[in-house]
Amino acid sequence: MEQSDSLDIESLKVTQERFVLASQSLHLQRPACDAAACPVGLYGWRKRCLYFFLLLLLVTMIVNLALTVWIIKVMKFSVDGMGGLRLNNDGIRLEGVSEFLLPLYVNEIQSRRDSSLVLRSEKNITLNARNGRGQMTGQLTVGPDAVEAQCQRLAVRSSDGGRLLFTADDGEVIMATEKFTVTGSEGAVFGHSVETPQIRARPSEDLRLESPTRTLSMEAPRGVEVSAAKGPLQVRGRKDLRLESTDGEILLDATSIQLGHLPLGVFTTTAGRASQEQPAYEVCVCPSGKLYLSPAERASTCQAMSSICLWS
Repeated sequence: MEQSDSLDIESLKVTQERFVLASQSLHLQRPACDAAACPVGLYGWRKRCLYFFLLLLLVTMIVNLALTVWIIKVMKFSVDGMGGLRLNNDGIRLEGVSEFLLPLYVNEIQSRRDSSLVLRSEKNITLNARNGRGQMTGQLTVGPDAVEAQCQRLAVRSSDGGRLLFTADDGEVIMATEKFTVTGSEGAVFGHSVETPQIRARPSEDLRLESPTRTLSMEAPRGVEVSAAKGPLQVRGRKDLRLESTDGEILLDATSIQLGHLPLGVFTTTAGRASQEQPAYEVCVCPSGKLYLSPAERASTCQAMSSICLWS
């Protein structure tokens, strides 16, 4: 019993001594070390990686700066605009060839005073006009095959903009020029009636009015005048040629009037008495209006009951 108590006391003393030593070691100051003995910073592969990234960043900045300067030089950036584009107080000015990939909305397109305005397209050029609601009121399309205009009224004016030259709408087409010239070898083809005060050919060319499959009719409220100042005047028809005046007369004014291929009538009832070598004939008119020739005598030899008139 006494030995166990002595052992417990000795173990307690040893434990107290260790606790005292441990507490004293905590209050002791560590000896100071100089910079050579205790280095601070990145060393080894970490330092080399940091320098590499800094160098890469510097190279990237230099390349970006060079590309920026090159783009500014190539695109010609300035305070007023870039390249051929200039921003003015009254709008935008483009110099040289410009290409638009999307629709262009403008109020006015004007060229320079010393050059013309040229619009080019690989397919076609379409100009649209819209009202305040966005509805299309007019369209002009210039294509490879035709030029089409869709509008309520198409008008063409002179260079000064004062005189109207051509206008077209749903009801009629008006040409207000003093002279309308057709230079085609086949002339002009009209599917319906044509109203004009005068039709005249050039001085060195012939005037020809022709209807190959239908009739040709010329009408006027105060008369129709057909004249040839120099050269012959020929009127031909496959079937009937009709000259009609409802209130007036038909005047044929010329130095000589020739009516070819008129039938020859017989003065007497006996055909043998009609001379085949008659030097002169007179022109007779049947009640139906048909013309025929009759041998000329001292008196008129025209007969209303002639065989020509009876069988006409």
